[in-house]
Amino acid sequence: MIKLINTKENNIVNKSYADHKNMKTWCGLLVFGCIFALSAADGDDDDKNYVVTSRPFPDGFMFGLATAAHQIEGAWNEDGKGEQIWDTWIHEHPNVVFDGSNGDVAVDSYHKYMDDIACLKEVGVQYYRLSISWARILPNGRNSNVNKPGIDYYLNVLRALKDAGIQAMVTLYHWDLPTALQNDGGWTNPEIVDLFGDYARLCYQLFGEYVQMWNTINEPKQICHGGYGIGAYAPGILSPGVDEYKCSKYVLLAHARAWRIYNDEFRSTQNGKITIVIDSDWYEPGTDADKEAAETRMQFIHGLYGHPVYKRDWPDIVKQRIAMRSQLEGYSESRLPAFTEDEIDYVSGTYDFIALNHYTTYMISASDEPAIGTPSLDNDAGVTVWQKDTWQTAAIDWFKYVPWGAGKLLRWLKSTYGDIDIMITENGVSDQNGTLTDDHRIRFYTLYMSHMLDAVYEENVRLTGFTAWTIMDNFEWTLGYIGKSGIYYVDMNDPDRKRVPKKSSTWYANVIKTGCLVDSCT
Repeated sequence: MIKLINTKENNIVNKSYADHKNMKTWCGLLVFGCIFALSAADGDDDDKNYVVTSRPFPDGFMFGLATAAHQIEGAWNEDGKGEQIWDTWIHEHPNVVFDGSNGDVAVDSYHKYMDDIACLKEVGVQYYRLSISWARILPNGRNSNVNKPGIDYYLNVLRALKDAGIQAMVTLYHWDLPTALQNDGGWTNPEIVDLFGDYARLCYQLFGEYVQMWNTINEPKQICHGGYGIGAYAPGILSPGVDEYKCSKYVLLAHARAWRIYNDEFRSTQNGKITIVIDSDWYEPGTDADKEAAETRMQFIHGLYGHPVYKRDWPDIVKQRIAMRSQLEGYSESRLPAFTEDEIDYVSGTYDFIALNHYTTYMISASDEPAIGTPSLDNDAGVTVWQKDTWQTAAIDWFKYVPWGAGKLLRWLKSTYGDIDIMITENGVSDQNGTLTDDHRIRFYTLYMSHMLDAVYEENVRLTGFTAWTIMDNFEWTLGYIGKSGIYYVDMNDPDRKRVPKKSSTWYANVIKTGCLVDSCT
């Protein structure tokens, strides 16, 4: 999903969305723009002479499209579905969404999922990345209360995908925690680890025969930093540098629990793959002297979640800096909760491939140590984050169009974690008007994917798949329906929610068919 927040915005968000007194002004800083030229020559001095590669996608490369349950399903309280934290937060604080909308109906995929699958078939993708709403099958989040209509819905979707010859990549958790579990502490309550494991096991039992790829948890940074740190996402808790790190630990343990249950109990019969999805911007050093600072930032953003899974434990620099600042702030121990040796062993190695969501890039400069005061992830990292004025703006605030950052991030993943298969599980761009002639989106995808292919051919990065965000315009979280990122247009004023193909859908279909970003590959 295109996101409204990232870690840069601690200097913008200083209170919970729920308490913000000037929400529309704040959101105005972040709304995606639609009038921008996506030619690298029109403003990005770092990439102005770049030529799109004529090299083909590798044999066996897979193309997909992605969605998330709360963004498309609607039917928020139908057929026994329980309430989840985005339902609760938005209903109680409607001003947290820029246009005052919600996901109660969304694009009505609960009733129109066959229309979605028709779009997938039209484009010709090999797989569809979708998520299961925990509260739709377990209304209170616990296996003691199973909702059969919710189970039937997902079985119908998955069977229809199988009939269409489309593989399923299923995300178990895409931000929509059952409200009943949030009332017990949510992702800061250690009980969540076993509860998530119970939910995952049920999903494997119910749906596993139809699922080729599983994602345990989507974007832990957004869950923990956004939801429990700066309070900008549901559940809207403001506890920077404290609860957000507790959340980080339990999210990782819950992921490991779900991965190990699949590995130990289901892999031998279902033969699927499973991993966690981590989102990351690229952080480019401003000068050679800033390389250490840029690496520190990368470890605080991607490494915080990637290092325990792909290597062992929290990254050393993260542990050292948080411990140092915690002591200076008067804490008796580090605000970053330690893993035990058993927990380190339990989390380490719980992946079948690297799943990466990527959108934009920042520059990094080394800086003086931030003043000791209120804890925050930004202060813990202790670097200066900025963007170049020459970079093309794909949004009013943070969403800069920097295609080369995608290639550098892939190279960093290889050099940091080794030769592991990588799938892009989200990449895309949003506009405000949903224009059907979306040449800007085609240009965006072309250049980002071209730089990714450069990493494949020049550095032997093992990139195996690309998932475009998203199939159709939908509910973009706190942006509501202002941000339109689909390759199909949906008029939200039309009760029928008809899916209308954009130019980018035809373009993507051709890329899938030919395996080329240009007219003829060499």
